Amino acid sequence: MSSETYSRDFRGYGPNPPNPHWPNQARVAVSFVLNLEEGAELAISDGDSRNEAVYEIVLETQNVPDVAMESHFEYGSRVGFWRILKLFDDFSIQATMNACGRAIERSPWLAQEAISRGHEICCHGYRWESMVYMDEAQERETIAKTVKAIEQACGVTPVGWHTKSPSTPRTRRLLLEHGGFLYDSDAYNDELPYEVIVNGQPHIVLPYSFDTNDMRFTNAETFRLARDFSTYLIDSFNWLYQEGEHHPRMMTVGLHTRIIGRPGRIWALKHFLDHLQSYPHIWIATREQIARHWQQSKSVGLRS
Repeated sequence: MSSETYSRDFRGYGPNPPNPHWPNQARVAVSFVLNLEEGAELAISDGDSRNEAVYEIVLETQNVPDVAMESHFEYGSRVGFWRILKLFDDFSIQATMNACGRAIERSPWLAQEAISRGHEICCHGYRWESMVYMDEAQERETIAKTVKAIEQACGVTPVGWHTKSPSTPRTRRLLLEHGGFLYDSDAYNDELPYEVIVNGQPHIVLPYSFDTNDMRFTNAETFRLARDFSTYLIDSFNWLYQEGEHHPRMMTVGLHTRIIGRPGRIWALKHFLDHLQSYPHIWIATREQIARHWQQSKSVGLRS
């Protein structure tokens, strides 16, 4: 485990956050993140010591392959992926694809198809696992393997990183040492990007969100019906839009092909996209677009 120290910031921007001056005078920058993890989950059949235990149910099959769990994950790439991409196409949405390196190695067409439709590919670790217990050499290798897998699949070098939480105190340093990374999403503490200084270098953080996230259909089952999720997304957006008249914000919607891609849940995403159509001052963007805008705006001076 890393012995590096880090500081916590409990105040953030305070009551007067900077105005990011989103394009189109947007009050809210909406970021859709679709996680591509199928084939990167733990599986004894892939040589792992144990199987993934959490999906629609919490049940761990020990010591032998769990073909049922594996097929649950396969649904995401076989069916859910295409259903979600079609909906994004219908609404001309550009999203960020959080891609696990091994998932892309096994199904390179996932990255290729996403890139061909104008979506961003972001690193989501090599495996669908937390890196918090890795030593520095293991974490460094994981970063390099993830980037390589994406580059080989689609010829694009990713500029974003998001660890399956939690990350380590050294993750950002290793990202900067690897080179090419503009931002990471390993934070859950704000509704605006912010900058951190790592070894004297500036680095952008785009906070992620677990509340506006379809994973809450599973395990704890906070959302049971599609309308539970769409209602929560709409309520969250409406508040941010109202607040954004004076203090523009960012809203992240986390999605998973094997979760929101189900026919009984995809309606939630459609209802939310329908709702956004009636609001003039919004900006739907990839995380790379948001990070680059933030970087450019900061260079000319963000204003309160």
